[in-house]
Amino acid sequence: MFSGIVAATGRILSVTPLEDGVRLAVDVGTLDLDDVQLGDSIANNGVCLTVIARDGNTVHFDVSRETLNCTVGLAEPGEVNLEKALRLADRLGGHLVTGHVDGIGEVRKFDAIGESHELVIRAPAALAGYIARKGSVTIDGVSLTVNRVDGRDFSINLIPHTVQVTTLKRLAAGSTVNLEIDLIARYVERMQAWRNDATRNEGSPA
Repeated sequence: MFSGIVAATGRILSVTPLEDGVRLAVDVGTLDLDDVQLGDSIANNGVCLTVIARDGNTVHFDVSRETLNCTVGLAEPGEVNLEKALRLADRLGGHLVTGHVDGIGEVRKFDAIGESHELVIRAPAALAGYIARKGSVTIDGVSLTVNRVDGRDFSINLIPHTVQVTTLKRLAAGSTVNLEIDLIARYVERMQAWRNDATRNEGSPA
């Protein structure tokens, strides 16, 4: 589990093809590796990946073809947001994030407004119902609060600090991003669907 509070930005140095996916070599920048061991989880742009090797400040990850098919930002060299997995005693500064991307969103607008930026993203139709005003959403691994929802489009205000310390500064209209909906919203929807199914079944003839 993660919090969506980015600890550092790193850079994918190389992408090596495998039989069913790729192997990434990531320079983790200022991310503290003192407590990182093989098998640990580190989120890259919101995608939970397992450390398979370390070489100084470079960490290696295998990414399956399935993961590549449903995410963006991992198939070629470039900057990534990094976060180590939470300890149970860690402060939860963002919200509970699994590192399992639910879909890909498209940036519709990224404009400076005073000292901040307004980010407008169009969510896939299947995810739009999970995004609520003042609710939480994860964009490329960053925990953010939704300001406004208009159909499939939702708006977020990015403070200068968030723009400065994450890769979101590089977004522009037409960019694509990894989206993870709020974990609580997912379970609420599932429980409601289960109750509805149970009610219908109770009224069905044996």
